[in-house]
Amino acid sequence: MGATAICEYLEWDSQFFGRRIARANASCLTEELAAEIETWCNVHQIECLYFLASSSDRETAKIAQVNMFRLVDVRVTLDLCVDSDSIPGASRIGVRSAVEHDIPALRAIARTAHRDSRFYYDGNFPDRLCGELYETWVEKSCRGLATKVFVAGEANDIAGYVTCHLSDRLTGQVGLVGVATNSQGKRIASGLVSHAVGWFAQEGVETVRVATQGRNVRAQRLYQRCGFVTRSAELWYHRWFSEGRKSP
Repeated sequence: MGATAICEYLEWDSQFFGRRIARANASCLTEELAAEIETWCNVHQIECLYFLASSSDRETAKIAQVNMFRLVDVRVTLDLCVDSDSIPGASRIGVRSAVEHDIPALRAIARTAHRDSRFYYDGNFPDRLCGELYETWVEKSCRGLATKVFVAGEANDIAGYVTCHLSDRLTGQVGLVGVATNSQGKRIASGLVSHAVGWFAQEGVETVRVATQGRNVRAQRLYQRCGFVTRSAELWYHRWFSEGRKSP
C-alpha cells in the first residue's frame, strides 16, 4: 500500500463554500513537513487548509504560527463508559425518532444553534453559509448520514435534536446537539443526550464519544453532568493562502 498523502482535497467543503479547501493529514509539524504542505497546497491551488494539531507538541504550535496557520478552535473530546445503568426511563421532555416532516424545523434550529464552531470564528466564511452548513448537516443526518436522530417535542413544536452515529460495534458518537432559542434553559439538551446514551446502551455500545469546542464551556458542563470525562484536547488551525506566505 502507498503512503498516505500529505494533504487531502475536500471536495464537499470546497463546493459548499466555493473555495478550494484541503486538510493536512498530520497532527504535528516540523519545518520540513510545513514546507512540503505549502508546496502541495501551491500545486493544488488550495485557498484554505484545515489542520488538526496535537495540543501537547510545543514545536508544532511555534511552527504553525511562523507559517501563518491561525488558531480557530480547541477541539475537546469526551468519553462515557456505558453500562446497564445508562438506560434511562421514560423521558420527561418527550423524545422520539426524527421523521421526514421534522426536517424544516430542525434546519431552522441548526441555523443558529452552532455559533461556537470554528467556521464562524474563522472570519473568512460568511455567517450565512456557516448557518447553511449546519442546516445541511442536520438534514443529511436525518437522511442517512447519522445512524439515528432524536428530537424533543411535538411535531409542530420541536425543541431540539441530537444525532447519533455507530462508529463500530462497540463505539458510538454523539454528533450534533441543537436546541431552539426559545427552549434554552429547560434541560432539553441534557434530556436528549441522556436519551441518546440510553439508545447506545441498547445497541450494545461500550463507549460513547463526543467532541465540542474549547470555548463552549456550557456544552462541556452538559456532557460532564451526563457522566462524560475529557479524553483529549486538540487544536484546529486554518491556513488561508490569500493572507500571504512566509518569506523565503
